[in-house]
Amino acid sequence: MKNYLLSGLLLLSTGFIAADGHMAAEKEVLKALDAYMEARNSRDFETVVAMSSKAGTLDTNSDGSFHKPLAKQTVENWKKSSGAVTQHFYAEATALADDVVHVRFYSEGMVGDDGNMSDYRTRVTMNWVKEDSKWVLKSAHYSPASYGGVHKTQAGDFED
Repeated sequence: MKNYLLSGLLLLSTGFIAADGHMAAEKEVLKALDAYMEARNSRDFETVVAMSSKAGTLDTNSDGSFHKPLAKQTVENWKKSSGAVTQHFYAEATALADDVVHVRFYSEGMVGDDGNMSDYRTRVTMNWVKEDSKWVLKSAHYSPASYGGVHKTQAGDFED
């Protein structure tokens, strides 16, 4: 009986570790996210493309446009993009499978072309997949996070 109790406690405690963001895949993807975002900010588009799925990515931008079709990332297309310098905050990763990790975070900074920059704040969700033994971006969804909005925070928002 004592062995069953100890085994049960061991099983429960490892479940809490996995659920608390301590899985290796989650840590690896958060590290990859940092590298990816740094590459975007420094306009190191070779790295950005290398960290994107070879099969293409599915993206939705925060500009109000609809979902983009599957697109293979290229250095040339990234060079055409407007300048942006953003920081990401409160990144969380959740492993959905051995080779799929969902990430969500906030991004803030400046976007636009030289001389025409504007404030930028968005919520981001991404799915990262394992390809050829490395984590790469497969999908990204950016949604506006205005400095206001329609939802008024209520006490119930903080209840589990």
